[in-house]
Amino acid sequence: MSHRQLSEQEAQEKSSELRTYLWGFGLALVLTLIPFGLTAYTQTAARTLYIVIAVCAVIQVVVHFRFFLHITLARNKREDLQLILFTVLILTIMVGGTLWILFNLYYRMMPAMLP
Repeated sequence: MSHRQLSEQEAQEKSSELRTYLWGFGLALVLTLIPFGLTAYTQTAARTLYIVIAVCAVIQVVVHFRFFLHITLARNKREDLQLILFTVLILTIMVGGTLWILFNLYYRMMPAMLP
């Protein structure tokens, strides 16, 4: 098997893509370790921990979109972003509707156990 030599432009693109993946991995790792460290090693209030975890999770979603899925706000990537946003909308409607139905059933079936 022979391996062809990469041209200068291909080598530069490969290096740039590797750098992008490494940046994404580093940011994802940091955004995972921050909530873990706060939860495991500090005595922070529960509400503050929930806020920090939620903020880190949202930022990590953006990092994954940008660095791993290559979704940007560029004009040619708008269709991908619209597809992802539509998927999030449908999932939100489905999860919200399911929770609404479950809590409504719980309220109707077990009114004595409500807080």
